[in-house]
Amino acid sequence: MPNIIIYTTKICPYCIMAKRLLDRKGVSYTEINVDEPALRDEMISKSNRRTVPQIFIDDRHIGGFDDLYALDQQKQLDPLLTD
Repeated sequence: MPNIIIYTTKICPYCIMAKRLLDRKGVSYTEINVDEPALRDEMISKSNRRTVPQIFIDDRHIGGFDDLYALDQQKQLDPLLTD
């Protein structure tokens, strides 16, 4: 199973939608809440983006929810979620 990391905040509807999509896929992920400034800085450093969610599958930066959803619609997400 791939290593999935999702950077989120407490009040973020796109974060909730991204987690629901991953939950429907039956994959586990590590959620990192970036309400703490040091963790937000880590996310920005890794993604070069300030918005949440920011999603990584293994070392590949997927982007936000719209990017994750687009991959799913193009049938390109499932291959990333399998070994």
